[in-house]
Amino acid sequence: MKKMLFMLAVCLCMIPAGVHAADLGRQTLGTNDGWGAASGGTTGGVKASSSNVYTVSNRKQLVSALGGSANSTPKIIYIQGTINMNTNDNNKTLGFNDYKDPAYDLNAYLKAYDPAKWGKKAPSGTQEDARQRSQKNQKARVVIDIPSNTTIIGSGSNAKVTGGNFNIKNGVDNVIIRNIEFQDAYDYFPQWDPTDGDSGNWNSEYDNITINGATHIWIDHCTFNDGSNPDSGFPYYYGRKYQHHDGQTDMANGANYVTLSYNKYNDHDKGSVIGNSDSKTSDEGKLKVTIHHNYYQNIVQRAPRVRYGQVHIYNNFYAGSKSAAYPFSYAWGAGHASKIYAQNNVFEVPGLAADKVISVFSGGKALHEDGTLLNGAAINASAANGLSQSVGWTPSLHGSIGSSANVKSDVISNAGAGILK
Repeated sequence: MKKMLFMLAVCLCMIPAGVHAADLGRQTLGTNDGWGAASGGTTGGVKASSSNVYTVSNRKQLVSALGGSANSTPKIIYIQGTINMNTNDNNKTLGFNDYKDPAYDLNAYLKAYDPAKWGKKAPSGTQEDARQRSQKNQKARVVIDIPSNTTIIGSGSNAKVTGGNFNIKNGVDNVIIRNIEFQDAYDYFPQWDPTDGDSGNWNSEYDNITINGATHIWIDHCTFNDGSNPDSGFPYYYGRKYQHHDGQTDMANGANYVTLSYNKYNDHDKGSVIGNSDSKTSDEGKLKVTIHHNYYQNIVQRAPRVRYGQVHIYNNFYAGSKSAAYPFSYAWGAGHASKIYAQNNVFEVPGLAADKVISVFSGGKALHEDGTLLNGAAINASAANGLSQSVGWTPSLHGSIGSSANVKSDVISNAGAGILK
C-alpha cells in the first residue's frame, strides 16, 4: 500500500499544481522513460498559460496556434477531429492541379528521363525544374514547422492529421506529440533518381513526422499509416513503383534525446530511419533514441534503420507476412556505426528465418540482442548475422522491461491513437 501511494505521488508531481490529473495536455515524459528523459527531460508545453492553450480543427487554426517556427512560448494544442493539410486558408481541399507548375507534365517528364535514353545521370532541365517548383508549392502547405516547448495532443479518440508533415527542425527543443493518427503524407510529385540502387527509384519528400536536428522529443500513442492511398494503388514507371510516401517518423542531422512509445505503425513501406547519411560523422554521439512498446503491423522495412545512434529497442511487437500487400523485408537495419541495444521484442512473421529480422548495411558491425521471440521461438538475429554483441553502451534510462511472453498482448491492447481519452 505504501509503495502504491508513493508511486501515485510521483505521478502527480509531474503535473503542475491546480491542473487536474486527467488533463492529458499537461502530462510530461516520465523521468526515466528513455532517451527523451535525458539532460533535463521532455515537458512540452506543460508551463503554458491558459491563454496559450488551444483547440483546433483545421489547418489554419493549427498554424495560428503554433505561432511560427520561432515561437518558443509554452503552448498546448488539442486537435479535434480530422485536419487535412492539403487545404487552403478557406479550408478548400487542394490537390495535384492546385500545386502543379504550368510547365510540369508527367508524360513529358517520363519521356525526358527515360533511362534508356537519359541514362544514369540525375534529371535536369525543363521538366525537372517544373517538378521541383510543383513540389515546393505543395511543401508550402503540407510541411508544418513545430516550435519548441509545444505539446500537440489529440482530443478524444478520433484525432487525425492527413496529408501533412510535422517538421521538428534543428534548434527546436522540447516537443510532445500524442494521441493522433497520422495518415498519408502524400507527395504528388515524386522524383526519379536513377542512381538509387541498381535500377533507380522514385523518391518522395514527406514523412509524417521529421525530427531534423531537434532535441527532447516524445511521440506517444500515435498511429501512422497510408490511409486511403495504399502503395498497391500506385503505378510502375521505368519498372519501379511510383512511390508517393517516404518515412513515418524519421530522425536525422544530429537529432537527439527522443522517446517513441506505444505507437502503432501499420501498412506502410519505410518506418523510421535514424541517421540519413554514412558520411555525416557529426551524428556520432547523437541520435540517442528509445523505442518501446510500439506495434509494427505490415511495415516493410526500417523499424528502425540506424546509423551512428545509440538506440534502445525494447518490448515492441512486429506482425507481418512476406506475401502481404506490404511484405515484410526486415525490421532492424544495422547501418554505419550503429549501436542498437534490443531487448525482449516479439515477431510474428510466418516462415521468416532468424537472420532476416535484421538487414546489415555497410559499416554495420554490432547489435546487442536478447529476449527476442520469432513465431514463438527464442532466437538471436544478431548472432545469425555474425554481428558483435558489443555496442559500447548499456541503457539505463528505461522503465521495467516486460517479459517477452507478455509483449504481444500488452502492445496490442495499449499502442496507437485513441487510447488516451
